[in-house]
Amino acid sequence: MKHPITAASLVSLTALAALVSGCATMDMPAPIVPAAIAVPAGNKVAMRAVGAGDLTYECKVKATDANAFEWVFTGPNAVLSDMNQKAIGKYYGGPTWESMDGSKVTGKQLAVSPSAAGNIPMQLVQANPAMGSGAMTGITYIQRVNTVGGVAPALPCDATKVGSKELVKYQADYVFYKAS
Repeated sequence: MKHPITAASLVSLTALAALVSGCATMDMPAPIVPAAIAVPAGNKVAMRAVGAGDLTYECKVKATDANAFEWVFTGPNAVLSDMNQKAIGKYYGGPTWESMDGSKVTGKQLAVSPSAAGNIPMQLVQANPAMGSGAMTGITYIQRVNTVGGVAPALPCDATKVGSKELVKYQADYVFYKAS
């Protein structure tokens, strides 16, 4: 799946490239999002990235009914890229966002908000202090917006499939914030 290139996203990712190279001087606007995933006042956009990869789901027995089964999300594996599709980092279980400079941040989900049918929800994550120095230093919040795909498989999940895993393609924009 390719990420649609719009004038606004091109400007934002051009600003990201400038930020990563240490020369950014302009503020990037925050995306317009539902209130549930709005970042608290006192934070501003520091960078943006497009994440594209796989979400892993495992067929498990439902916790609430030992005779029922469901696909359960077990983790992501995605490349974070700029608008020119140049890799600038990766996103994986934890959840963890890691920059090519070695700095990384983990976080805790605070809220989700529905996306269009067939797409994983938008999300707000509060970041833990970064590990290492670099692009992830000082990140306070991360939003997942403009999601495409990634929902649990439509394949049957029953007693014969328990323990089996399926990879589902997805894409999303990640917006990283720092305290202003």
